[in-house]
Amino acid sequence: MNQYLQNKQGEFEKIINFFKKEIVNIRTGRANPAILEGVQVEAYGTKTPLNGMASIAVNDGRSITITPWDKSVIKDIEKAIASADLGVGAVNEGDQIRITVPEMTEENRKELVKKLNEKHEKSRISIRQVRDEIKDEIESAEKEKQISEDEKFNFLKELDEEVSSKNNALKETTDNKEKDIMTV
Repeated sequence: MNQYLQNKQGEFEKIINFFKKEIVNIRTGRANPAILEGVQVEAYGTKTPLNGMASIAVNDGRSITITPWDKSVIKDIEKAIASADLGVGAVNEGDQIRITVPEMTEENRKELVKKLNEKHEKSRISIRQVRDEIKDEIESAEKEKQISEDEKFNFLKELDEEVSSKNNALKETTDNKEKDIMTV
């Protein structure tokens, strides 16, 4: 791998990891504790992540239970879940909160796939921008006689192969998530 590509390898990885983190929150119709990751609970005068105040367990494919370590914050947790607008029903059972994940309609699934594809396209654009930066560096190095014309073409070919592999990784992740979303 050439030095221009190596210098930006971390950026490619950041884009792919960010994409994977982004799509975790997209609902698939099954109970998944990851949908609660962004929930911040206002308690004790500060905002705290939900998983820092309670244990979260998946009971079956349709429900999640949240058991706070301090029962006095259960109302705060319930309020935070309601304000997070996750599209799930939360029921306070006194000592725990039960979240029921509703059955998704075909329309909901298509809307989620649309969101997924938008995030996929944004990630592809980010990869393209990094590719353009590397390409500019390689071309300017050739103009300044730091590398030969043959090296330039080899580096550009290597760059295209790397970008193609990163795009394929994104596509594979997207396809897997889409399959999860569309599975009834």
